[in-house]
Amino acid sequence: MLTLEDFQKFKNPKEFLKILKSKLGKKRLSRILYDVQYEKELLLLQAELVNLQHWVVKNNRRVCIIFEGRDAAGKGGAIRRMAEHLNPRALRIVALTKPTKVEKGQWYFRRYIKELPNLGELVFFDRSWYNRAVLEPVMEFCNDEEYNKFMIQVPEFEHMLYEDGVHLIKLWFSISKKEQLKRFNSRLTNPLKRWKFSSVDMEGQKKWDNFTFYKDQMFVKTHTSFSPWIIIKTNNKKEARLESIRYVLSRFNYDSKKDPQTTLMPDPNIVLRYHRTIITNEK
Repeated sequence: MLTLEDFQKFKNPKEFLKILKSKLGKKRLSRILYDVQYEKELLLLQAELVNLQHWVVKNNRRVCIIFEGRDAAGKGGAIRRMAEHLNPRALRIVALTKPTKVEKGQWYFRRYIKELPNLGELVFFDRSWYNRAVLEPVMEFCNDEEYNKFMIQVPEFEHMLYEDGVHLIKLWFSISKKEQLKRFNSRLTNPLKRWKFSSVDMEGQKKWDNFTFYKDQMFVKTHTSFSPWIIIKTNNKKEARLESIRYVLSRFNYDSKKDPQTTLMPDPNIVLRYHRTIITNEK
């Protein structure tokens, strides 16, 4: 516990760090300093996101960012940090529930098309049409015919978006099986997070290998030059949030980008463009 005397006797930041180290221990102090640096970097990157949004609005751009990944991979947390200081009038977060009976009888992409960005707008998809590529076949929410038709149509659908001027970014949040289970247990013990947990979550652990199979099929069949998959390693949530923001910023030549207060280039050890030989941390 720090006392008033501790604050009074240090003469410079270095001296204060020595006091903190003696009081808190090296490990705890390192954790605190890491968190302080994380918050500092996050604010600087969020300021750049505000600049990016101004550019999107000013130039009538349409930006669509897809956040995909296994349950508890950190998609929602990353979206919250990206959207925290943005103007809600030019931003939407889309997290659709399961399709209605009417929607089930329609073309699969229809319910997503109406959520695509308008001119001067950013849209964040917390899960997207890629539910049908991985989650639905694993949980048997669709049949083989529906799955196969979807996998054929996706590249064509996304190419139409590309040709129409939509900036589509596809992020896959990659988490290890051990870390996922740790986060599930945290949700169950924390009353503020318990709402996030569902029976489908634990099914994801039981069907881990099946999930991996469909995920790999999705990458192989839907990773294209005009719409690539970007993998974000997320065992460290805070790193993943910062680096995913950096990747998004790196994709655009917005106003004032030439004079950033922090690096806008993502760490290649955390952010990777999909390739068949890539090794992720999903084990």
